[in-house]
Amino acid sequence: MSVYNNSSLDIAEALAEAPLVVKGGGKPEFYRKPGWNLLREDVSLPAAVLYRSRLENNLQWMQRFADKRKVSLAPHGKTTMAPALFAHQMAAGSWAMTLATATQVSVAHRFGVRRVIMANQLVGQRNMEIISELLAKGLLDFYCLVDSVDNVRELARFFSARNQSLQVLIEIGVAGGRCGTRTPADVQALVEEIARHPVIQLAGIETYEGVIKGDNLAERIRAHVVMVKGLCLDLLAQNAFDVQKIVLTGAGSAWYDIVAEVFGEELNQRIIPVIRPGCYIVHDQGLCMHNQDNLMARCGLDAEIDGDLQSAMEIWAYVQSIPEPGQAVITLGKRDVAFDAGLPIPNLHYRPGSESPVAASPEWKVVSMMDQHAAMTFPAGDDLRVGDIIAFGTSHPCLTFDKWQQMCVIDDNYNVVDLVRTFF
Repeated sequence: MSVYNNSSLDIAEALAEAPLVVKGGGKPEFYRKPGWNLLREDVSLPAAVLYRSRLENNLQWMQRFADKRKVSLAPHGKTTMAPALFAHQMAAGSWAMTLATATQVSVAHRFGVRRVIMANQLVGQRNMEIISELLAKGLLDFYCLVDSVDNVRELARFFSARNQSLQVLIEIGVAGGRCGTRTPADVQALVEEIARHPVIQLAGIETYEGVIKGDNLAERIRAHVVMVKGLCLDLLAQNAFDVQKIVLTGAGSAWYDIVAEVFGEELNQRIIPVIRPGCYIVHDQGLCMHNQDNLMARCGLDAEIDGDLQSAMEIWAYVQSIPEPGQAVITLGKRDVAFDAGLPIPNLHYRPGSESPVAASPEWKVVSMMDQHAAMTFPAGDDLRVGDIIAFGTSHPCLTFDKWQQMCVIDDNYNVVDLVRTFF
């Protein structure tokens, strides 16, 4: 008998008998009555921590930006895959959520999201079935991308057999980039193919400018999105679109200012300009911070919108060993935090039993990471002990979120006020 069917391993029964202590979890009574505090060591470390006040700041800041630029917001949910955060984004004013896969769309819909841009091609029978099942339930305004005649034909075959229509956006790509059409002729071929299939409704144009490379990047980005907007207006003049309200969408987390400026300018009232940044809700102290600093310098937003995005996530961990002078080993590794765009940054130092955390020394540096350990160097004379707690800032939040089933939301006194579940 397969071990996977072994009745002695009854996961549901085991969980019913006792709650599972997962990474970043705390005392069982929290599930009945809140009361954890990070400084009291109520939470098993390492733990992923989200600051409630900073999340709220980021939600409001980005919505003010979108309103100021007269664009709609469809945040990319792949960053967090946390429906609780999706709900906050929608409540703050987002027009839709963006997702990347059919299963992600299913998660979002299950938890109440009713308008989704799947910023990807819908390929494969089971993936099409997932979307078809959601459409059959109703209450879903769904868009996916197309960039090939073959994909359009397959979508038409599948959805016509089910008497369902599907809204699609033509993706405009760049040479050497990712998906998307490469020439105006490619776009025209898609328009003509879509027109042959009544169940496929051309609902707009999409691009992702983040794959553009080279010198004078801001100018390249601007030229690209101007071209994309021009294509959209040309197709509108041709009466190519099958819906009354047309989606024109682009923008990740680095160039959303340029996309918003171009797409939001003097558009036909039938067009809904939509930007799709995802990382803003948690931000970071590396890649996203660098991009945001460039953006603020580029467009002078500090004179128009108060404040800025704030890094809302930290990973808290213990010093578990100091095997040599000036070298600490931390209970934090590649299983816990992103490492593709910079290593974790020590922010806070706390000795259990003391009054409050203090700023970590800027001379403390994470120099390497393994699966469950990080090596941190520090001046040999610094007061650092085994059992001390260090809170680390991160770079590239997308690849930290997917390492956690749950995250602690804290107030500014380090009380855990909520738990956020993820569904990767």
